[in-house]
Amino acid sequence: MKDAPIKNPGGLVARLELDRPDRLLVIDAPEPLSALLRKARPELLVTLESTGDAIRAIKETFDAILVWREDRAGSRAVFDGAVKRLEADGIVWAVTAMRKVRGPTTPAVHRLELSDLVTGLGKGGLVHDREVRVSAWHVAYRFVRGKTRAGSR
Repeated sequence: MKDAPIKNPGGLVARLELDRPDRLLVIDAPEPLSALLRKARPELLVTLESTGDAIRAIKETFDAILVWREDRAGSRAVFDGAVKRLEADGIVWAVTAMRKVRGPTTPAVHRLELSDLVTGLGKGGLVHDREVRVSAWHVAYRFVRGKTRAGSR
């Protein structure tokens, strides 16, 4: 991430709608993004940062979870842990390196793709509904609880 600066940092937190949730969990985010989130969110709101390896120690639930994950290796456990800590009406943002760019340390063949995320998070009842560009090399995909038969969330 240090080589690919955050795209429009002044508006990124608002575009991700992470300035509003009462409880936010940030997993494996690089320091520039973590610092931006800490600065943009009011002090009264809970912002907890963790690594994917330490997610099992977290017992609380969250309104929003942002997971920064480029590599497929170990991602299933991290995303399963994130879904277990998500409130019923919560959202998950999955930030990953885009496949056809050069620069991220993870080789393209090992990168998580949207199809991987749709499959993995779909098992937890989440559906992809939009995306936001985070840097020249990274994109965030938002997942929310699936729609009911009546078409409402």
